[in-house]
Amino acid sequence: MAVLFGPFMVLTFCLSQAFRDVYFARVFQGLDLFAVIAIAFGLSAIIFCFVTAIRSPGDFTKLREHVRTATAMNVTTALAWTFYFFGLKHLEPSIVNTLHSGMAPLTVVALAAVGIPLAKEELVSRREYACYAGLTLSLVGLWWVVLSGRSGFPDQDAESSLLALALPLVSGSSSTISLLYSKRLHDQGVSAEGVTAVRYLLIIAVATSIEMLKGWPEGIHTSAQLATISIAATVLIVLPTFALQVGIARTAPLTAQVIRALGPVCVFALQQYDHRLSYSWPTLACIIAYSIFTLAANVVHGWRDGPAVMVATVGAQRG
Repeated sequence: MAVLFGPFMVLTFCLSQAFRDVYFARVFQGLDLFAVIAIAFGLSAIIFCFVTAIRSPGDFTKLREHVRTATAMNVTTALAWTFYFFGLKHLEPSIVNTLHSGMAPLTVVALAAVGIPLAKEELVSRREYACYAGLTLSLVGLWWVVLSGRSGFPDQDAESSLLALALPLVSGSSSTISLLYSKRLHDQGVSAEGVTAVRYLLIIAVATSIEMLKGWPEGIHTSAQLATISIAATVLIVLPTFALQVGIARTAPLTAQVIRALGPVCVFALQQYDHRLSYSWPTLACIIAYSIFTLAANVVHGWRDGPAVMVATVGAQRG
């Protein structure tokens, strides 16, 4: 059961993100994006700084010893969430989620292919490469769906569509690299709550500065609205993100990213309750193709887990 706990937490995040994406995709139509960022991640920092101070106060000392890694994690996290939220404002939630999630395993494979020692090295077979090629084609298909006007989102200009399509790709890569940096901190003994406490400091600073220059957040007119956004941010962003942090700490990078890639199916199903969107068969077809290739990659990778563990053990004994 302990072996399954990490993947289970990652899966919990995948299910909860469907509610997050559909809810905030509607919220962003009338609410300032940076206001949500400041509220959501400000709460996260406060909650987990408090938890860390009680449970793992030594984490703050460890984090000071690894400032460069923590800074890199902050930069990539800020890019990931800002670009992701922008995409939600302009595209179907399921398309944004698919483009973002699809870049996760592709980024891990690409980093391993070029020899960047950011994550634990995992060999990728030809069958896995074939699966990732199919996954890439499904992402290209989603670009075609949007640019040809076949998505379920109301029509918009080509320039906005192109930007909205490109940013989730960057956010997916940035998010993956950020998680790999956080795994480095875990390897140095920093707890999940300690990493979460400092993960969003940069994006909080940037969003808060922008809101201070603009004045009272656009779209928030009463304290009740502010309280609603705060509760939603905590339940749909802060807690699930912590679940992901716990899961990542106990799961191999490639395995975690493949599990995360299954999330778009849940998002597509839930977004049917959003009356702003129409049902799009082309979108569904691309997501189904995407899910098939991610599942295939997961199965192919799983066949090698046993031998891979044995090889890693032998290598450790030789070292």
